[in-house]
Amino acid sequence: MINLFKQELGEIYYFFKNNYKEAVILCMSTLFLVLAICRPIGSSLVVNYTVYYLILPVFTILFILRENPLDFGLRIGDYKLWGFYVAITVLIAIPVLYIGSLFSSVDQYYTKPFDYYSFFTEMVPLLFVWEYILRGFLLFGLKERFKEASILIQMVPFVLLHIGKPEIEILMCIPMGLWFGYIAYRGKSFWPAFITHTFINFTLKYFVNF
Repeated sequence: MINLFKQELGEIYYFFKNNYKEAVILCMSTLFLVLAICRPIGSSLVVNYTVYYLILPVFTILFILRENPLDFGLRIGDYKLWGFYVAITVLIAIPVLYIGSLFSSVDQYYTKPFDYYSFFTEMVPLLFVWEYILRGFLLFGLKERFKEASILIQMVPFVLLHIGKPEIEILMCIPMGLWFGYIAYRGKSFWPAFITHTFINFTLKYFVNF
């Protein structure tokens, strides 16, 4: 029994040793996503999500992984390639979003006074940190080990975080989550995902409210 216990402790040790970076990325990103919902900081969504989705991930990279945060999607990357992907996405998204805005569930959820100031001072920062933890910290943190499969992994929390929104939007988050991950992975940067997500969010709300 004692030998079995020692053997299993050894297996656990080597498991975490051989998967240290991936364990840190997956465990910490999950922790931050949960705490942002269950243990919000203050009354400001921007402050809350900035701490959990940006500051703490960067601290994790610096002090636990001891790596450069710029290597986790913050660099501009291959801007010519991802610029092409962003342009294509915008062209396709406009008619799709217009059709989506006609769904009653979407209309009811998003019909509210549209304030440009609030959008750019609150929603844009929220989308920035949201994209960073998923398409920056998580995607690029797992890229070395899982390669293209990291695109699939980051899609899962992206979809789950949309639960509570209209069903059609949640379902669309599956292909969109994959696409955001793909253009970030191929473009070697989280910036195209942030730009695209911001455009989609703005355009959908515009179609619903105007």
